[in-house]
Amino acid sequence: MLLAPSKTSRLPGIAACALATAAALVANRFVPGISPATAAVALGAALATAGAIRAPLRPGLLFVSRRVLRAAIVLLGLQIAVPQVLALGWRSLAVVAAATGLTFVLTPMAGRRLGLSSGTSLLVATGVSICGAAAIAAMHDSADSSDEDAAGALSVVVLYGSAAIVVLPLLASWLGLSPEQLGVWTGAAVHEVAQVAAIGAASGVLATAVTVKLGRVVLLAPIVAVTTSLRRPSRTAVAVPAGRGAVLTAEPPAAASARAGSGTRPPIVPLFVAGFLAMVAVRSTGLVPPVVTEHVPAVTNALMAAALFALGTGIDLRKLLKGGRVMLLGGLATGLIGSISLAGVWLLG
Repeated sequence: MLLAPSKTSRLPGIAACALATAAALVANRFVPGISPATAAVALGAALATAGAIRAPLRPGLLFVSRRVLRAAIVLLGLQIAVPQVLALGWRSLAVVAAATGLTFVLTPMAGRRLGLSSGTSLLVATGVSICGAAAIAAMHDSADSSDEDAAGALSVVVLYGSAAIVVLPLLASWLGLSPEQLGVWTGAAVHEVAQVAAIGAASGVLATAVTVKLGRVVLLAPIVAVTTSLRRPSRTAVAVPAGRGAVLTAEPPAAASARAGSGTRPPIVPLFVAGFLAMVAVRSTGLVPPVVTEHVPAVTNALMAAALFALGTGIDLRKLLKGGRVMLLGGLATGLIGSISLAGVWLLG
């Protein structure tokens, strides 16, 4: 039986996350194409590979990677207004639905053919098809996947999402796409919101690209809920005798709410996913003050950067370089969502 770390023992790890977040925000300020989340994951992976992540940091890193992450995902919902997404029209929404759905379903099939674990394949599918690192983190916290699975999927998002900032506009120019088609293709195919914004700002299609991308983000909650429900029978919480203070169990991450001595299964929709949906509903009412909507993205980016730095400290680049199958699956998934969304833009545009 392992006693949960005290609040004091978390301070070194939390402080490290705060410093890393500041560094990621500075990097984003000087190089807008690099999102704070991407910079934070890269920094965490670099430190982990260099052996700089010591045991005293672990309790705080674990706290930030779970609790702070959930808060960031809930706040992400305040950036999405359903009426704005619906205003895109059925053609754009059809492209988003087809590209996201097919990529999410077909990627795990390809992962099995490559001999990858179901957890890795699921997280790669989630990150590529929905919204990058945030989607990976949400699914990792809800489904039965390991930290190693999450590390591989995060690396895929960082690598291919960053490459898309350069490659996608060049391909659009070569293919002769109109600005509107480029905006829809960018929003429907690129992994991270920040990466979409970077392409949109440089190409003059920012509003269309980001709105289409947010249409994909809306799918985060239902896809996580459905996946959690389908995998739920094998994820019964582990009963642990009650002791003094909180207890860390051997159960999957999503079952953290099942406390010591409880034999209940976790909810189909985790509380933070329900919170995300609630924030989407609140934003869609149009009653949220502009001062809130203006500052929420900055707060969300900072919290997400902190959480993803913590997750990034579990990435050992030396192991990833030896396991090229994850990168291959990421490339296949990226090519798949890019091809499906491009075909949709051509057919329906």
